[in-house]
Amino acid sequence: MQKNYKNLKVAYIGGGSRGWAWGFMTDLAQDKDMGGTVYLYDIDFDAAKKNETIGNSIEIGDWSYLACNTIGEALDGADFVIISIFPGTFDEMHSDVHYPEKYGIYQSVGDSVGPGGIIRSLRTVPMFEEFGEAIKKYCPDAWVINYTNPMSISIKALYRVFPQIKAFGCCHEVFGTQVLLSRMLDKLCGIKDVKREEIKVNPIGVNHFTWVTEAKYKNTDLFPLYREFAVQHRESGFDFKQGENLINDKVRHGEKVKFDLFLRYGVIAAAGDRHLAEFCPGDWYLNSPEQVEGWGFGLTTVDWRRNQLRERLEKSAKLLSGEMKPEFKPTGEDGCRQMRALLGLDDLITNVNLPNYGQIPNLPMGAIVETNAVFRGDSVKPVFAGEIPQKIYSLVSHACGNQVSLDEAIAERSLDLAFAVFANDPLVRLPIDKAREMFDGMVANTAEYLKMYK
Repeated sequence: MQKNYKNLKVAYIGGGSRGWAWGFMTDLAQDKDMGGTVYLYDIDFDAAKKNETIGNSIEIGDWSYLACNTIGEALDGADFVIISIFPGTFDEMHSDVHYPEKYGIYQSVGDSVGPGGIIRSLRTVPMFEEFGEAIKKYCPDAWVINYTNPMSISIKALYRVFPQIKAFGCCHEVFGTQVLLSRMLDKLCGIKDVKREEIKVNPIGVNHFTWVTEAKYKNTDLFPLYREFAVQHRESGFDFKQGENLINDKVRHGEKVKFDLFLRYGVIAAAGDRHLAEFCPGDWYLNSPEQVEGWGFGLTTVDWRRNQLRERLEKSAKLLSGEMKPEFKPTGEDGCRQMRALLGLDDLITNVNLPNYGQIPNLPMGAIVETNAVFRGDSVKPVFAGEIPQKIYSLVSHACGNQVSLDEAIAERSLDLAFAVFANDPLVRLPIDKAREMFDGMVANTAEYLKMYK
């Protein structure tokens, strides 16, 4: 019997989100083929209740919104599950990002790798284990779309506790590289208004440390052009968002790290500079704030994030009062397009994070890797991306191996095993006793969320 696409149930874990949830709501509203109810679950019920009001104020589309007190109510019988949470508070994140600065270690994001990303993982993964168990109980056939960082290890946890889960992780970093390549075509060839989807790429790697081994526009191989472009802008940088309203210079990208890595290895690094830098040895790009400035990107401080939240809370109040209306411009995310394809309404090829079933043969089977996948009628099949090129293999395999080892440490609830991964991170350039001292201090700062560990 044909599915009623106007009676879908979507569970949103983290449904009190300020920002992500609003974008998802407006993307849904602009889709003419889908409709139903989005059940908003959040540990901050008041925030979910506010988003219920904001969602139900949207006058277009066929969606309604309902805040839920329990995760079971949200998940029961769901067709889709969206996960977008913030693990902990800004106090814990402040420690993740800034405590290592006492030891001369700087992080530009601190949410995926580096000392901050590892401690954030210790908090996040037990939450995802609970989500996986709840999905298994209430909606085992649902498709699960995760936006939460750390991406790779969160998806790994879902599959570890529920191997049959239908989950994948979404990240827009590769999209930015496609946009950069379209801007390059404009600058070098005068080819204007190329949509990012027209840039066909073969992404390969792990989340936030993705690389592109093939890039084409129609039948044109873009690698020779990109080499010319990288040489041209290796010193000056190139901000492909010039002319747009940048959020803040703390999240700007001059692409100089991206260009430098390409000129070193001949493979296009396909994430933003702030993320790429954290996977590399610390003295390459993150040795000091001055070095970061020279490379044309910024250290995203937690104080900046706090200010951004205040602005979003003000926006929330205006949306609730009706003083401001939701913006109906595409977010650029693929969530709704993925839902359409899974319902059989369209076909889609896009980059996602999935267990390695062999799509990258020289990375561990079962590790979470990022490649293209084909979305078609209740199916997500990863595209064979090939092996990680030997010239970047040591960088990527190190990151992937650390993620696998960290998942094992968390599964065993062993802080000692987690420290072994922590000390092996490329940013932790310290004698072992100092590394342990820093690790213990960071664990103490987030102890409220780590009571399950030995």
